[in-house]
Amino acid sequence: MKAEVSANLVALQTIVHREVRRFMRIWPQTLLPPGITMVLYFVIFGQLIGNRIGEMDGFAYIDYIVPGLIMMTVITNSYSNVVASFFSTKFQRSIEELLVSPMSPHVILVGFVTGGVCRGLSVGLIVTLLSLFFTDLSVHHVGVTVLVVLMTATIFSLGGFINAVFARNFDDISIVPTFVLTPLTYLGGVFFSINLLSPAWQTLSLVNPILHMVNAFRYGILGVSDISIGVALVLMLVATVLLYGVSIHLLKSGRGMRQ
Repeated sequence: MKAEVSANLVALQTIVHREVRRFMRIWPQTLLPPGITMVLYFVIFGQLIGNRIGEMDGFAYIDYIVPGLIMMTVITNSYSNVVASFFSTKFQRSIEELLVSPMSPHVILVGFVTGGVCRGLSVGLIVTLLSLFFTDLSVHHVGVTVLVVLMTATIFSLGGFINAVFARNFDDISIVPTFVLTPLTYLGGVFFSINLLSPAWQTLSLVNPILHMVNAFRYGILGVSDISIGVALVLMLVATVLLYGVSIHLLKSGRGMRQ
């Protein structure tokens, strides 16, 4: 039993090391572009347009959108890292070696998800540091901030894993980010408060899970939120457990992976 645990720990460390090296090795493609994109957001939306908008919920517009922009990069990069990495493993048929190995399916899943979380947090940290050139950030609640960003990165890493399992070609891995994640992110309160919407649209917006994540993170940074923080945290916890369960089931069944 002890030997099995030790072997699984070595396997987990190996997968995580490979995943981190994968995106660090090509950092001009994985870490640099999101930073440049966010600087453009800070300049255009935060300063040029923000000066005309004025305040939102008692904060300068650029201060208000910074938490949302940080979360947007965490979501996008956590998801894209796992979906691309795991699908490449499927495409190269190396996934079969992992499935027939004695390592636990949980080790395989946690290894890939940890890689996605590391990339999401790395890019989020870069964007946070860049934002300091445009605004002064002060964390209102450290615990909520850390918990929300970790759970968000985990949720979308698991989502990327599930997308990769069902993807049959490289085009399939771009469908969800393009037609689902991007619209939900832009409508998820990154650039505006849902209090500006009509009551009907406010109610409809609550269905968007990204709205809860963005507002929970904004509460951690600024101390303001359009939704209940307790509800947001519970929803994120439930989503994490459900997605993990689905991912483990797919991994154990070998669906989309065994030929």
